[in-house]
Amino acid sequence: MRTAAITPQSHLSKLSMCTKKIQIMQSLLLLFVLSMTNVAQAGGIALGATRVIYPQGSKQISLPVINSSATNVFLIQSWVANIDGIRSTDFILTPPLFVMQPKTENVLRIMYVGPTLPTDRESVFYLNSKAIPSVDKHKLASNTLQIATQSVIKLFIRPSDLPTSSIDAPAALRCHAEGSRLTITNSSPYYVSLVELYAGGKKLANTMVAPKGALTLNAPTGNVTYRAVNDFGATTPKFTCQTN
Repeated sequence: MRTAAITPQSHLSKLSMCTKKIQIMQSLLLLFVLSMTNVAQAGGIALGATRVIYPQGSKQISLPVINSSATNVFLIQSWVANIDGIRSTDFILTPPLFVMQPKTENVLRIMYVGPTLPTDRESVFYLNSKAIPSVDKHKLASNTLQIATQSVIKLFIRPSDLPTSSIDAPAALRCHAEGSRLTITNSSPYYVSLVELYAGGKKLANTMVAPKGALTLNAPTGNVTYRAVNDFGATTPKFTCQTN
């Protein structure tokens, strides 16, 4: 019986191929994880707020954009999407595209130019800001991975002269449980963003209840507690949902 001889060269070649496959798999995994990440601050670029309140009827509002990196230059691209994630033509952002040098701050101006919105409740949109890092031409030949990061924050258009304050909105929620279904009703004219939502001792996913609307979730029966996010992005004290 003849056996094939294993030379040092063939062994090294197989080892090199194996190492390359592992490196490719690691790179693909890293790209997947990073593509699933949306944060308010990313790669040295931060927005000046975690949510935007746009007074209905205002000509425009401003939002600071800060580059805290001491070395990195970024290209910033911004736009507004509707609640379905589709880019909206109801807003003009200036500048929509600009370069940020290290340790600098710029101002993004947001103007609503769309149709008349309801005046008895808030409307919600999503402000998107993508930070694309510059590429050093001296590093183009090396194995350098450049990642564009994207921040998404809520943009609420708020009518004036609403009958209640946004501070009171979280306490206005009411709950109704029927079997494994929990319905949360919001009688206020404000969107209420819920965090640390528990039902029957089980933690539920963060969610948002529309003004003068209701949200139905799968949840175990039992006591319902939650915290909400206020206009400044801070978390409120814990509430116990009143049942009906």
